[in-house]
Amino acid sequence: MTEISRARDIVLVVDDSPETLSFLTDALEHSGATVLVATEGARALALVERITPDIILMDAMMPGMDGFETCRRLKANAALSHVPIIFMTGLSETEHILEGLEAGGVDYVTKPIVLDVLLARIRVHLANARTAQSARLALDTAGRFLLAANRDGEIRWCTPQAVKLLEAALPTRGGTIHLPENIKVWLKVASGQRGNVAPPTPIVVEGGRQLQLSFLGNTGEDEFLFRLTSDDDSGQEAALRRQFAVTQREAEVLLWIARGKSNRDIGEILGLSPRTVNKHLETVYQKLGVENRASAAVVALTALGEA
Repeated sequence: MTEISRARDIVLVVDDSPETLSFLTDALEHSGATVLVATEGARALALVERITPDIILMDAMMPGMDGFETCRRLKANAALSHVPIIFMTGLSETEHILEGLEAGGVDYVTKPIVLDVLLARIRVHLANARTAQSARLALDTAGRFLLAANRDGEIRWCTPQAVKLLEAALPTRGGTIHLPENIKVWLKVASGQRGNVAPPTPIVVEGGRQLQLSFLGNTGEDEFLFRLTSDDDSGQEAALRRQFAVTQREAEVLLWIARGKSNRDIGEILGLSPRTVNKHLETVYQKLGVENRASAAVVALTALGEA
């Protein structure tokens, strides 16, 4: 039997059948995975609040909340939207297959399960998910605040920095971030028309911070990409970049230094390690011609007209 990967991937199996759970748990653990088990949709939703799996195997038909609804709820959570979900079903009717894919599943296998086929599909989807996640993390490291939503206004994925901004400014229900209604209306209109559709006017979202949500384009048949900018920060960061020829990330670090934040605080805000923050600061000091953070803060505040 081929191993899924050398690392111990975390696989969540959601199925109400003890026989299926036992069979898959033995097989997946033998292949090198760590297996989590949930016998119903509600338990799966509770479990992922504590542990984020790398991939989910979802039984389509379960009593209570079925696999389709469970999948929709999982995908509505921005923190879990990148996790691939493979449906397991004895149903072969086209409408059930389509329902699983429309709910957010990436693939399906029919029962009785052919183990080698399942493991092969798990490997493929794990690799695809990691590639996509790496790209998003690279964007985030570069200071990009991006999110993608489907035609129903459900957030498919966010860069980690975008999640922090969204949580501060947008309403959440049950741990799920909800886009403003006018963006949802625009998405429904845009997805129902062929050809180019005028992008939505940038909007200001009132909340803990003011954000502008601007449409960038389609990244898939049902995936719309937006950029987030913070009105109170973007102008100041741009001013620092023009004045001192610093990068976007260096401007962010410098702005938080000017606001009196420590390296640890800045790391938590920007999703960086304190050591990485310090590396950025060393470059900032050189570009500003100063020797310490206090001097850098004074220079930055002076450039912003706040000193």
